[in-house]
Amino acid sequence: MKQPSLLIIGVSTLILFLTISTPIQAENVLQNFGVGLPAINVSDSAAGQTTYSLSLQILALMTSITVLPSLILGMTSFTRIIIVLSILRQAMGTQQTPPNQVLVAIALFLTLFIMSPTLSEINSTALNPYLEGNMPAEKALNEASDIAKDFLVYNTRKNDLQMFADMAGDATYENNSEVPLPVLLPAFITSELKTAFQIGFLLFLPFLVIDMVIASTLMSLGMMMLSPMLVSLPFKLLLFVLVDGWAMTVGSLVATYSGS
Repeated sequence: MKQPSLLIIGVSTLILFLTISTPIQAENVLQNFGVGLPAINVSDSAAGQTTYSLSLQILALMTSITVLPSLILGMTSFTRIIIVLSILRQAMGTQQTPPNQVLVAIALFLTLFIMSPTLSEINSTALNPYLEGNMPAEKALNEASDIAKDFLVYNTRKNDLQMFADMAGDATYENNSEVPLPVLLPAFITSELKTAFQIGFLLFLPFLVIDMVIASTLMSLGMMMLSPMLVSLPFKLLLFVLVDGWAMTVGSLVATYSGS
């Protein structure tokens, strides 16, 4: 029993020594080669540009990744698309077909297609100049914000935007860049919800008519025990396929958005 105990103590001591000594040795090696560890600092160049250390850049990147889902939900077309697709599935009565993962994937790809002109403009106007060092971070952020505001304003109902502007106590805005994001974002998401439910209502009507016709037919035939939803499901699927429903729905959703 002594040999295993001595072996465990020896292995533990070796692991502890490596854990403590490895960072110090790595730092010494980096210093010998003239490479310093990145520090958290901000420096100003002679041209008046602010340079951030690698640690701060990584911190900003990780922070932006954490807020990425909120940006996708609140600043893109994702909300309208996923609501319309969910209402369409409920109107067809197909329960979990297509599954939630498929609907989310469709909504993401359609969002990428709709937002691609805006993202391309942000990439060419703000992101690339910043990465090449030709534009400071503050100016690049302002340029990207102005491009995003153009998309949001052109796809927001004027009544919703005016309502939030009145609640904020702001006067009429002269151009899109003057609209503050705390006013624009809730106005945009409210407008998206209203438009999504309007489109969902129009999609629901033909399937509701089929359900009513099937229910009336079954009642007239005396088939009270037979579920109208079960009988109407094949007819709704047939109608949706014959009119090329997916292409019409996707095309209509994409057409509801306008560029700047």
